[in-house]
Amino acid sequence: MTVAVRVIPCLDVDAGRVVKGVNFENLRDAGDPVELAAKYGAQGADELTFLDVTASSSDRSTTYDVVSRTAEQVFIPLTVGGGVRTVDDVDRLLRAGADKVGINTGAIARPEVIGEIADRFGAQVLVLSADVRRVDGHYVVTTHGGRRASDLDAVEWCARAEALGAGEILLNSMDADGTKAGFDLDLVDAVRREVSVPLIASGGAGAVEHFEPAVAHGADAVLAASVFHYGELTIGDVKGALAAAGHPVR
Repeated sequence: MTVAVRVIPCLDVDAGRVVKGVNFENLRDAGDPVELAAKYGAQGADELTFLDVTASSSDRSTTYDVVSRTAEQVFIPLTVGGGVRTVDDVDRLLRAGADKVGINTGAIARPEVIGEIADRFGAQVLVLSADVRRVDGHYVVTTHGGRRASDLDAVEWCARAEALGAGEILLNSMDADGTKAGFDLDLVDAVRREVSVPLIASGGAGAVEHFEPAVAHGADAVLAASVFHYGELTIGDVKGALAAAGHPVR
């Protein structure tokens, strides 16, 4: 059975509002998360990703009230990330209405938390969120909302996270983020070769023709933010292009 390609809008949330910038900087307001979530649900989004983009850099938890209000408006899987460090954080987010939980900074600080979360809730709940930059020709993962580079090779880290229990990988190219120049296909290729869990391509979508190549290079799902928030594309536009290229969509 062929699995349908998922199209996922991303809500980057800061202080209760959806924001969007370029390369994670110069953030500008893009609307109310609850309203946008309802709109994307109506448009036929397969899932919704909600990332509290300043939770880790501000050393605080995700805003649970915004998560619960968002969850009340959508009837599709909701992935929430930002500031997740412990099993208890995941428990609180699931109780607030999340279906899956993304972890980045917390997993890099203490990799064994991946296994702890997977053991308690199941691997399908755990999404490794990898914010990746190219540094001196190598892909490295960054932490704290892209603000700090680690010394971890991004491809090796994704493979290690899968081995530890991550059920899915959200692969975000920091270099492409917000540029609308297309996904980093080399990065998708490199990670796809090393992991077998579902892979979400993120960062760089700017036109309807950008999505299909990411799938052709191995992504199981495609994620975008600003093109959806500002009405440049709809979920239907992207699904139509994927279907026209022969990829199954819901």
